[in-house]
Amino acid sequence: MTPTGLRRTLSLLPLLILSLPVTAELSRLGDEVLSGISGQGGIYLSGDISINEVGGPVENSYFGRCDDASKKCGARFAYRLKEDGGWMVLDEIRGNFAFEGLTLRVRNVDSGFAGDGDLFNRDVIELGLPNTVRFNDVQFKIAGSSTARPTDPGFQQTDIFSVEMQGEVMMEGNLLVFPAGNP
Repeated sequence: MTPTGLRRTLSLLPLLILSLPVTAELSRLGDEVLSGISGQGGIYLSGDISINEVGGPVENSYFGRCDDASKKCGARFAYRLKEDGGWMVLDEIRGNFAFEGLTLRVRNVDSGFAGDGDLFNRDVIELGLPNTVRFNDVQFKIAGSSTARPTDPGFQQTDIFSVEMQGEVMMEGNLLVFPAGNP
């Protein structure tokens, strides 16, 4: 073996020794030890969500399979802003979206917001938006409706516009959710 080859072999020896398997024993933590640990670090979420790719579980005169053009397909979300008002609807929701890096944590707001933070001085929920959200055949309609469900008596719906999304969206920043009322 040449002196260069010997030096190369000897220089790799410490790396080989350091890469040997290391074992450690997991042990239970008692209540006393756990009480000193704060879970304020937050949560990191990743997901791949599919909504009604081939149709929903309800098949009747209104809803059906996605391959039947005469039927509505997908999930429905209806909300009403006033007790006696009409309904805004996200209808025929379907498709697939995936994200990585959505964070969820609690943060105290005690400054900023043009001086309102000093007055607020409470905890809020902070959603850290993921860097990239991937959409695959995501579709939904925004509509106005007379009732929450299409099976309710007197149902009438006016579709305002349709949305189709394909590709990736870059998202940055945080969304703060301020609590209302008394806990």
